[in-house]
Amino acid sequence: MRELERYYRVLELEPGASLEEVNEAYRDLAFIWHPDRIPQEKHRLQEKARKKLQEINEARDELRSIKAKYQSKPANNPAYQPKKTASPSSESDSEWPSSPYPYQPKKTAAPSSSSKTNSYAPYQQKWTPKSPPTPNKAYQPPQQSDLSGKDFRRANLKGRDLSGRNLSYAKLSGANLSDAFMHKIILRGADLSNANLFRANLLLADMKEANLQGADLIGADLSGADLRGADLRGARIRSGDRLLVKLIGANLSGAIMPDGSVHE
Repeated sequence: MRELERYYRVLELEPGASLEEVNEAYRDLAFIWHPDRIPQEKHRLQEKARKKLQEINEARDELRSIKAKYQSKPANNPAYQPKKTASPSSESDSEWPSSPYPYQPKKTAAPSSSSKTNSYAPYQQKWTPKSPPTPNKAYQPPQQSDLSGKDFRRANLKGRDLSGRNLSYAKLSGANLSDAFMHKIILRGADLSNANLFRANLLLADMKEANLQGADLIGADLSGADLRGADLRGARIRSGDRLLVKLIGANLSGAIMPDGSVHE
C-alpha cells in the first residue's frame, strides 16, 4: 500500500486517481522533466531529469498495470445457495449424502396392505450436474499500434497518448492534436496540414516528409524529432521574432521552412 501511495505522489496525484488523471499527469510531468529539454552542458540537471523521468515512467506503468488488473476482475456474483429439501422422517434410518446441487427425493410407492412389514424403500436422489456460470469479464478494447494510412481528418485527438504509434501516411489534416503526447510517434509522410499541434509533445518523433503546411506548432516540443524533407510552409512557429517551438536536436535537413526557404 505504501508503494502504491508513492506512485501517486510521484505523479503529484491523490491516491485513487482515475486512469485518465494518471495519463494526464504523466504527460505533463514527462513534458517538464524530459532531458532533451535541458541544455547538454547542464550535466547535473541532465542527470536529475533522467532520474525523475525514470520515476515518472515507473509510476505510470505500475498504476496502469494495477488498474488494468482491477478492471479485468469479474463482477462479484452472489454465493451459490443450493435448494433445501425436506429432511427425511425420523423413522427412516438412511443417511442423505451431501451435494452442492439441488435434488428432489423420489419416494417409492407405499407398500400394499398385504405386506407384513411397514417400511418404505430408501429415498433415491436424481440430479444432473450443472456447469458453473461463466464470469463476465470487463470488456477490453483492442490496442492497435499500427494506424498507418488511417483517416483522422478533423478528428478530435486532444490530449491523447499516441506515443510509439505508427501513423505513417495517415490523414490528419485539420485534426486537433493539442496537448497530445506523441513521444517517438511515427508520422512519416503523414498529412498534418492545418492540424492543431498546440503544446503537443513530439519528442524524438519520426516526421520525415510530413506535410505540416499551415499547422499550429506554437508551444510544441519537437526536440530530437526527424523532420528531414518535411513541408512547414505557413506553419505557425513564432510570435513576432520569438521562436515558440522547441527544436533542440531536431533534424531539419532538406525541410521547407515556414517562409519557404529550404533548410540546409
